[in-house]
Amino acid sequence: MKFRKWAFMAILFLAICPVSAWSDIQHTARPGSINYFEGQASIGAVPVTTASVGTVELEKGQVLTTQAGKVEILLTPGIFLRIADNSAVKMISPDLTNTEVELENGRAIIEAIDLRKENLIRLDQNGATSTILKKGLYDFDADHSQVRVFDGEVQVQVGIHTLTVKGGHMAALGTDVPLKSQGFSSRVYQDEFYRFSSLRSGYLSEASIDVARTYIGTGPGWYGPGWVGWGWYWNPWFSAYTFLPGDGIFFSPFGWGFYAPVAVYYSPYFFGPHMPHAFGEFHGPYGHGYGEPRMGVKR
Repeated sequence: MKFRKWAFMAILFLAICPVSAWSDIQHTARPGSINYFEGQASIGAVPVTTASVGTVELEKGQVLTTQAGKVEILLTPGIFLRIADNSAVKMISPDLTNTEVELENGRAIIEAIDLRKENLIRLDQNGATSTILKKGLYDFDADHSQVRVFDGEVQVQVGIHTLTVKGGHMAALGTDVPLKSQGFSSRVYQDEFYRFSSLRSGYLSEASIDVARTYIGTGPGWYGPGWVGWGWYWNPWFSAYTFLPGDGIFFSPFGWGFYAPVAVYYSPYFFGPHMPHAFGEFHGPYGHGYGEPRMGVKR
């Protein structure tokens, strides 16, 4: 009897929990915000901890270093920077329209789910500057002086020379090597760090659905601020910021969906805000879950 009482109270709390509790911390994330941490990492001499998630930003000129650990950093809305073990990244510019980082050593992956024409996203390494041109998945390896494009398109500049590298191709970097691209087998580089990035993308996709349901209310309109909604949204249950499109469904390079509230509302599996869903109802590798929403394009 006591258990049922507490269960009822928990459901009631979720049903009436004011959206302001979520919206008070939405849209506050900026380029450089720490979104996930595991293992050992530091910003300068200051250790990164779980308390850093959602509260600490990598400021201009600061260097984040990982030892046996990984860190996820937000760039512009819809673009995640993930840093591998034994790596170092320096923030060059945290501006929303001019976002630039430098990979001093180790590896980093950029997952770009949404890229606006106003965004300028650049990563420096090994004397080269790579500018993200399209949505996609990009693997940067400073220890081996390489950039690999799993999906998307990047422009690499070394001195006065530029090269466009497209999906399925990689380029060797450095001032003493010819700047050219060549094909590669993606399976060869789908290692532990790649799988970690895919797993994080899946978790954030589920968090996106959870946040989208919160803003639906009783209809397909926004149940929150009178804003288009596109941007970063904090999900306290996942302890992370996730990405919400203003409309429709955006698929990540790994195939996970990120949903606007209207897309969740029109899903045949939607039963109202805060109602539980099985992860597979909305998800599956490359969008092929057993419960595809009516709206959006399958991958």
